[in-house]
Amino acid sequence: MRNSLYLLVTLFLLGACGNRPQPSGQPTLTVTIEPLRYFTEAIAGPRYQVVSMVPEGSSPETYDPTPQQLVQLAQSSAYLQVGYIGFEQSWMEKLKATNPDLPFIDTSQGIELIRGKVEHHGHVHAGGVEPHVWNSPQNALIMAANICTALCRLDEAHADEYRARTDSLQRRIRQTDEELRALLLSAQPSFLIYHPALSYFARDYGLRQISIEENGKEPSPAQLQALIRLCREQHIRVIFVQQEFDLRNARLIAGELGVEVIPINPLSYHWHEEMRKVAQALTTIPAHP
Repeated sequence: MRNSLYLLVTLFLLGACGNRPQPSGQPTLTVTIEPLRYFTEAIAGPRYQVVSMVPEGSSPETYDPTPQQLVQLAQSSAYLQVGYIGFEQSWMEKLKATNPDLPFIDTSQGIELIRGKVEHHGHVHAGGVEPHVWNSPQNALIMAANICTALCRLDEAHADEYRARTDSLQRRIRQTDEELRALLLSAQPSFLIYHPALSYFARDYGLRQISIEENGKEPSPAQLQALIRLCREQHIRVIFVQQEFDLRNARLIAGELGVEVIPINPLSYHWHEEMRKVAQALTTIPAHP
């Protein structure tokens, strides 16, 4: 499916768009996911329209862009990527090949990446880079700086505006970090999550994330029982779930443990609110007797 779509759009672009079309009106920046759109809009202000490749509610691990999105990408001023998320691993080389003159900016540059240290069912998963870099105030500060650098290069005439907006965004990120640290002083140190999207959040605040998913797969019955035992040992009282994943195992575990299932959206545009929601859940959800 992906290769066929890519070939069709490539042929269209080569035939119809030999020269990059000049967009009318406001120039466009393309980003991968909604949280990155939030950061980019906060810095770009009215100078650019910012669009996401992966719509909210879709999984960036499995999403394929529409032909219209691929055509629109050819009219963008730049593509700002998260760095290592599944969509980018599958599509980035193809997008670069189709748009050789389009700047591609990796906003994860300078982040201390988690490599092969993501816990699944109590053991260390020897994999590649943990991709959910944006779910961390410390990382968000770095991403904001990278976005600012990119925009200043693209549009030097308005660099002072971008730097001023970056300062404002980073102040708000630091304020959010202070709020989270205050909330998490009384937090349960371990939590369960369906898909391990909070690895960097856990690192920032000295927490332990345990995931239901293992290598992208549902646990076997034996693994599920081992996971329930681990949750009891760790006194887990929060199970986070994301809307794009199957919730049955999370509900089963919650029923066994008598704990709350808390829906979160790590892919939300409303980054500050989601970070607070996670911290508040870890702080305020009581264990059931």
